[in-house]
This record gives sequence, structure tokens and C-alpha cells, in this order.
Amino acid sequence: MKKKEIYISLYILIPVIFTGISAISSILTYQLFKQQAAFYRIFPLNFIYLIVVTAFFTLSISFLILRFFFKPLSRFISKTQKMPILAPTVKSEEQEDITHDFNQVTKLFNNVADILSNVEAKELFPHIICSSESMRNIFTRIVKVAPTDSTVLISGESGTGKELIASSIYEHSMRKSKPFVKINCVAIPEGLLESELFGHEKGSFTGAVEQKKGKFEIADKGTIFLDEIGDMPSATQAKLLRVLQEKEFERVGGTKQIHVDIRFIAATNKNLLEMIKDGKFREDLYFRLNVFSVFLPALRDRKEDIIPIANYFLESLPQRARLSTSVLQELIGYSWPGNVRELRNVLEQASILSENGVIELRHLSEELLKKKNSFNMAALGDNIALDTRLELIEKEIIVEALRKTGGIQVKAADILGINQRSLWHRIKKLQIDVDNLKNLQ
Repeated sequence: MKKKEIYISLYILIPVIFTGISAISSILTYQLFKQQAAFYRIFPLNFIYLIVVTAFFTLSISFLILRFFFKPLSRFISKTQKMPILAPTVKSEEQEDITHDFNQVTKLFNNVADILSNVEAKELFPHIICSSESMRNIFTRIVKVAPTDSTVLISGESGTGKELIASSIYEHSMRKSKPFVKINCVAIPEGLLESELFGHEKGSFTGAVEQKKGKFEIADKGTIFLDEIGDMPSATQAKLLRVLQEKEFERVGGTKQIHVDIRFIAATNKNLLEMIKDGKFREDLYFRLNVFSVFLPALRDRKEDIIPIANYFLESLPQRARLSTSVLQELIGYSWPGNVRELRNVLEQASILSENGVIELRHLSEELLKKKNSFNMAALGDNIALDTRLELIEKEIIVEALRKTGGIQVKAADILGINQRSLWHRIKKLQIDVDNLKNLQ
């Protein structure tokens, strides 16, 4: 049996509560003074009048205050509910006076805050495609640490976009007009890494025919990004520690102390704490680097980002293509051990193999199909909100209907069994590109 809910307008409830409190206070006061016989003989009726007047006054004032505060809020709620981006999430019966069900106000404010958070993320970080809450939380951390000179350690699996995050920190820093030098510690042979970082003097080793400035010297007053810091040789780690502590170093084969002013950002896909236990990474260097940490979640832990990232990659590829519904489901269900990098490679290969600009299951890599996971609610992960899951499913149903009708919304609405206005609202909310669907017909 469905539980029946009864809503009482706040215009009635709150004034009655305050009036009751004032009446009870007056009665208690009356009872207190009633013990004094002389006082009781002189003022019994006066106290009764006082209770009535106080109750009426409190009732009137409470109602006026509520009108003063709720009227602007009601207008805001009413206008917001009619916006195309929010209208599909609000049922027609919910669009009523907010004083009857304050839960709807809370829900609406949460939706508005979520939309504003997405807008802010797109404005501040246009090169990072995402819609998940976990990534927006990372953006908040970046905005806070970027203007400082604190050393940042970015960790996460390979392919999660650590270099993009490092670039974003630099772009929002006070040093953005100064050099930004990137160096991959695993891409440079061990024998040449020190020369790359610190530079060398002429004749310091075979092949050193002239003096050369190192990356640290070039990055003076700016920022240096040390990617794959976990692969740095132990001897170089000790010298890097000195640069972090003293802000000075010597070129290879040199004796002159060179002072620099550098902001350090490091990244790794390794577990540095485990490496410290195994004696492969210096503990003192770790604590110097890990002043401010940023952890990037794997793509499988933020599945709501898969479709926006996939669409972004497809738009940038030379051979334009779109994803079939079955492929969309497959991409969401896959675990993506290679993360965003693997997703891009899979889409590029599939776009080349696609026919008529449509990527089907047979165009996906064999490795991905071998690890096939059927699309279901469990595949989305426990940390994905119900609204996000339903949005993904709803979007694909609408896109499929629009594809069948060549982007004609009237026909698509008939297929879906909804009116055209409702379909238009949903298209706006889900950011479906109808023109693109027309072109791909």
C-alpha cells in the first residue's frame, strides 16, 4: 500500500507554530503571576487580552515575513523550472508553490548547482572533457593550488591525463607567462638524464663539445613538469632533492653553483610508498614532492565521462564517424585498463574500419571484444548516481529514435510516445546534436 503524503503550506504551518509558541509563553507568564493574589484580582482580563493580541500580532508578522522571503524565491523557482535545461527533470505536477513541498526546492537547487559546476569546469578547463563529480572535485583542488608555488604530485594510472592536469595547473598559476618545461624521466636514457636536467660543461664527457643549459636552468622563474618521476634513477633522485631544498645545482662537470626559482610538478603511475619500502625511491624526496597531491581516478571509476570523451575524439578524427547504440553500451561496460589513451586508440581504429560513418561492434578491437561486458546497471559502478545512469540510457534511446527519423523530431516523438515539446526539452537537456544526426542520415 502506497504511503499517503499530506503537505501543509508553510504559509500556514510556520505562523501557527510561532503563534502557538507566543501563546504558550503568555499563558505560562500568566500562571506565574497568578500566584500573587493581588496581581490576579487586578489584571486577569488584561492577561487574556494580552494573550489574544500577542497571538494575533505574531501570526500577522510571521505571515508578512514569510511573504517577504518566499515571494522572490518562488519567482526564481518558477522561472528556473521553465528553463529547457531543467524542465525535463521537473514533472508538471511538481511545478507548484514551493511552500507546499520544500523537498522540490532542495532538488532543484541541487540540479542548478550541478549545472553551474559543469559550466564552471568547461570555462576553466576547456581542454579537459568530463562531466563526473570526481573530476569536478579535482578541478576545485587545481584552482586552489595553482596560484601558489607549492610542489604538486599527480598520481594515477597510465592514460588518465596527468599531463593535461599539470598543464592546467600551469595555465592557472602566477607563472603562466614564464617557461613551462616538460621532461619524461623514463624516455631519456639513464646516462643522459642528469645532463638533460642539470646541463653540462664543455668537455665534461665524451661528446660534450660545448656548454649546454639543462632543463632546470631553462625553467628558471617558471614551472617544470617531471613526468614518470618513479622511474628516475636513485643517483638523480638525490640531486633532485637538493634542487628542491636549496634551489641550486651544478652542471655536469662544473663547479659553479646555479640558483633557480622553479615551481615543481611531478607525476607518476607507480605506487611510490611501495617503492620506498622496496628501497627504489627516496622517502625524503617523496615528502618533498608530495606537498599537494592530486589523484586522478581511472576511467572505469568515472564511466559517465566515457561518452563525452568518445564524442570529443570522434569529432577530432580525420574520418568522422558516430557510435551505434550497441557500441555505446559496450564502451560503458568495458573496464578500460589503458584509460583515456586506450579509448582514443580504439575509436581511431574503429573509425577507419567503419562503413557509412557508423561504428558497429565488429569494428572494435578484438582485445576489447574478448573482455566483453554486457551493459547493465552493475557495469556502471556503485559510485554512479541513479540520475546519471538513467540519463545515459535515456539519451541513447532518444538518439536512436532521431537516427531512424533522420533528425525529424515530430516523427521521433511519435516513436517515443511523447509530445514534441517534451522531446525538445530532453534534447536540450541531454545536449543532443540533432543537426549532426541529420547529416549522418
